[in-house]
Amino acid sequence: MSNPTIAIVGSGPIGSTYARVLLEQVPNARVVMFEAGPQVTEVPGESVRNIADPGEKARVTEGMFTARQGTHLLDFGGAGSAHASSFPTAAAATNVGGQGAHWTCATPSPAFSEKVPFIADEEWDGLIEDAKQLLHVHSAAFADSAVGEAIRTLLDEEFGAELPEGYGVGTLPVAGDPQPDGSVRWAGADVVLGPLIDKDSPLSKQFELRDLTLVRRVELDGHRVTGVTVEDLRTGEKSFVAADIVVVAADAFRSPQLLWASGVRPQALGHYLTEHPVVISTVALDAERMGRYATEEDLKAELARRALNPADPVAAVNRIPFSEPEHPFSVQVMYTETTPFPMEPGTPYSENRWGYVNMGYGMRKHPRYEDAVTFDDNEPDYRGFPNMRIEYALTERENAEIAEATERLRRAGKALGAFVAEPRLMPNGSSLHYQGTMRMGETDDGTSVADPWSRVWGYNNLVVGGNALIPTATAMNPTLMSVAIAVRGARKVAEELGSQSA
Repeated sequence: MSNPTIAIVGSGPIGSTYARVLLEQVPNARVVMFEAGPQVTEVPGESVRNIADPGEKARVTEGMFTARQGTHLLDFGGAGSAHASSFPTAAAATNVGGQGAHWTCATPSPAFSEKVPFIADEEWDGLIEDAKQLLHVHSAAFADSAVGEAIRTLLDEEFGAELPEGYGVGTLPVAGDPQPDGSVRWAGADVVLGPLIDKDSPLSKQFELRDLTLVRRVELDGHRVTGVTVEDLRTGEKSFVAADIVVVAADAFRSPQLLWASGVRPQALGHYLTEHPVVISTVALDAERMGRYATEEDLKAELARRALNPADPVAAVNRIPFSEPEHPFSVQVMYTETTPFPMEPGTPYSENRWGYVNMGYGMRKHPRYEDAVTFDDNEPDYRGFPNMRIEYALTERENAEIAEATERLRRAGKALGAFVAEPRLMPNGSSLHYQGTMRMGETDDGTSVADPWSRVWGYNNLVVGGNALIPTATAMNPTLMSVAIAVRGARKVAEELGSQSA
């Protein structure tokens, strides 16, 4: 196949990974990427966190039925909304770059049982490194912050002796490029696309991004995909785009919805939904404890750096990674000089000189068939697709880990200062880390949707991508893991396209 066309549904980091790898490895290939939402930044797919003007950032991220800035609830309560009473904060992003335009840029690596068991460790390590390159990951963000180091030291005093070597308190790996002034240019899908959106690159001539274009169906001829039917949301015009390969990489709800609407309905489609239950709190840092390891001059330097980008004043992000069996949680501790909620002036810690930390313990949701998004052919959603119903419940197993994490969060808070927001479990869906609904498997035994190379079972030229493929119970941010899986899938597609043209 000398001039293959690849259609990609979704413009987030996963779809962008497929586009980048395929165009770099398949000469004369053409990639057409479809995104149902608009381009909201000047550079396609750029993180909105890089927008320095608060007013402009607010305009870009404003959304109807907002769950977080730039995202919208699936169950928004109006006509055509999803039914998700057991998963009330399920949300999506509909814009160029997908959630990659709004994410926290946290990129921890999976470890222990989080990893896909049928990918060998040596190959897995290489895929993770490739994913780090694509996302511009660096592991020492704000490592020079004395305030951040003081926080790490206090946490290490509390927990260090309990944690295995290599999995202790440290800085959080993030996706972005450090700038000379000490700030970070955060990574979105734009850095993954790289040369594909560089007008001076030859690869950009082989890449087309169509925003405000909704993919209505993946078209089939038997068990072979022939292309996609799309709707131009500007004009309402529908058309067919022929493709040799179709990659569906929207999100963990709308990707399986599209497959279902297209007549692709494996038994496991939509099932085994997982996310990360999250227990959060806010703690006012204790001046005496912080003063043991950082000075007033260190604090002034930290605040000066944070003032460089008031629209995104993120710095000194620390973590305790997932490990087994000692610590089956993923902890993030983010320094801030103000609380994420208003405090009444004059109340205790309302103007805390040393600032605060927002802490969150992410936990595992162990996969169950019963946790699922299903689709009703007799009830259209607001876009005319079979409407979603999400059924989800925490079991005794999760509740036990939540209780343990809450106790550890209390220990962490007491080690650092005083709680101004007590530990609390966030509503189901709050993590935005939705996984499992198109899970990959080693064999076609009815418990998975895709094969080990991300191809839908029985369809060699229909590929799926995203967090929905993750088959394991994880506690960490899944983007890096999903990009690594996408690299593997894209290389398999490239290999097969190469063999067909030989």
